Amino acid sequence: MKVLKNILYKVGINAVVGNTDVTINNIHFDSRIAESGDVFVAIKGTVVDGHDFIDKVIDKGVMVIVCEIIPETTIEGVTYVEVDNSAKALAIMASNYYEVPSANLKLLGVTGTNGKTTIATLLYQLFKNAGYKVGLLSTVKILVGDKEYKATHTTPDSLTINKYLSEMNNEGVEFCFMEVSSHGIHQFRTEGLEFVGGIFTNLSHDHLDYHETFAEYRDVKKSFFDNLSKSAFALVNIDDKNGQIMLQNTKAKKCSYALKSYADYRAQILENQLNGLLLKINDNDVWTKLIGNFNAYNLLAIYGTAEQLGLETVEILRLMSELESVSGRFQYLVSDEKITAIVDYAHTPDALKNVLETINSIRTKNEDLITVVGCGGDRDKTKRPKMAHIASALSTKVIFTSDNPRTEIPEQIIEDMEAGVEPQNFKKTLSIVDRKQAIKTACQLANPNDIILIAGKGHETYQEINGVRSDFNDYKIVEELLKQLQK
Repeated sequence: MKVLKNILYKVGINAVVGNTDVTINNIHFDSRIAESGDVFVAIKGTVVDGHDFIDKVIDKGVMVIVCEIIPETTIEGVTYVEVDNSAKALAIMASNYYEVPSANLKLLGVTGTNGKTTIATLLYQLFKNAGYKVGLLSTVKILVGDKEYKATHTTPDSLTINKYLSEMNNEGVEFCFMEVSSHGIHQFRTEGLEFVGGIFTNLSHDHLDYHETFAEYRDVKKSFFDNLSKSAFALVNIDDKNGQIMLQNTKAKKCSYALKSYADYRAQILENQLNGLLLKINDNDVWTKLIGNFNAYNLLAIYGTAEQLGLETVEILRLMSELESVSGRFQYLVSDEKITAIVDYAHTPDALKNVLETINSIRTKNEDLITVVGCGGDRDKTKRPKMAHIASALSTKVIFTSDNPRTEIPEQIIEDMEAGVEPQNFKKTLSIVDRKQAIKTACQLANPNDIILIAGKGHETYQEINGVRSDFNDYKIVEELLKQLQK
């Protein structure tokens, strides 16, 4: 049992009706699961407004309401707390409820358009291999030490974040690496968390269905660094023109990494092959199993973070050489017929361009590069023609297909993509709505030594069509199809 007034510590309160010196059970923002003795936080969402359910939760026995507008008619015995922003209040309350768990470990946030999952996951891997107890909050999964939980969002809601951080405290976790999305920042899910550091990877075209303008998207990312404390560090990719912007108002220690610019952490690519990268990082050579320029940036961020968190250079280099690629991030297999299939999460124009350029820099050009790609439904439509333009310009053959159509008509999504194909590339393209059939066609078109890139879904194990999620795993499907062709 917790006392309400303690849970409200540091919450900006405008007005209170009732008594805050009462005990509460749990905090909820979902009216369906709020019960007697709980606090209900009414949040104005993009689709549903929690204020519409205040009467309903009171009927269920909820005795504390946190809201942005106190109802005109109040109920005797119910405490109403008015705040400016319910989502922000929820995050602070969640941290207080779980006794500020982020302060009891070293929490590192990774933000940017591309690379978040790879960097957070590989940092988890590196520090675990160094002998530490480690936690991970990522798009792919949540890890508390060795315990694995399913992830539903890049950045979970604030109650979920603090619940898992509290569990990490109980398990003796020393470091936690967390993806921080623009949605999560904008919706105050990270409010009240104490970070020891933050990484900025890059900024490119994404989420403009939500943020409306690129400037807003950039400024939301920047606010994460604005809120870091003096004792934290901010490590940014200075080759990205937005890197300096992230550092403008931060109080944290400023650090940078780059391949092309002067920076605290610099790397030179000595060898780039399908089986790995040889890098020179700050005058030290290291061979890694990861592939491509984009992973050189990811590895630099990992190197810089590990040093900032106190690991010795020799140990960092040794541990980096042992890192394994992340599920759905340039994950590849080679069939008995010598056909290489690569599965990657690339779902933005910049990410797709990076992956295709990496493949083209490695291949001999004597083989075909066949790309299977789609775009998600109910998401930013403006990137669809850009994705198709890049795929058709940088591939030998392209098959446009479905990603997660959600509630949109798949054929319309593909039509939006096709508008970006330049006339000289028309003959390279093919459209197949069914994703499995598209992957099968790519396998049938491929000859020995050819490369198939299946982009967009990466680690996802489902496909969402009209609100229904069905099992779908790009890697398993292409693996099975290539085996069938060998028979």
